[in-house]
Amino acid sequence: MSGEWISIGIIVAVLFYGMVLYNKLVGLRNGVKNGFAQIDVQLTRRYDLIPALIESVKGYMKHERETLDAVVKARNAAVSGLQAAAADPVNAQAIAELSGADNALSGVLGRLFALSESYPDLKASENMRDFQEQLATTENKVSFARQAFNDAVMSYNNAIEMMPSSIIAGWFKFMPSAFLEIESEKKREMPEVKF
Repeated sequence: MSGEWISIGIIVAVLFYGMVLYNKLVGLRNGVKNGFAQIDVQLTRRYDLIPALIESVKGYMKHERETLDAVVKARNAAVSGLQAAAADPVNAQAIAELSGADNALSGVLGRLFALSESYPDLKASENMRDFQEQLATTENKVSFARQAFNDAVMSYNNAIEMMPSSIIAGWFKFMPSAFLEIESEKKREMPEVKF
């Protein structure tokens, strides 16, 4: 009789431990979703600033229609990528697509700002300086949100790949998430310091 109670106790302990691991995985997955929600807020702000920026520079850059159209197209692609990723922030493919679309947008915005240097009136415009400052501030907030998101992704991915929680993760089909990558190799390089 005592052997049955020991077996029942072991089964209950294993089930309880499995439940604890499952709840931990759910908590970590929700941490990834929360981290992405912070990115969503900042990227939405960034994407909302771009149409106003385009309107502001249109009058000055009449001959740069191709660049302006490229910015609008890249912004729309990034907004679509953000919506897809927001629907399932744990989906590695959606995060990778958002990363690519946002990187493309950063590239075209860089070209727009480089071109704006050729227009002294635009360069001196208070609106242009204000937009550049707002975008820079938003980029900093995106960077902090990205770091928090990537930390949450790392914790989540570690939990679903390490034993014994990997067993529970496999049973309940917890899939690994992807990091939101830095947009350019330049930002990965160490700055050159000269004295």
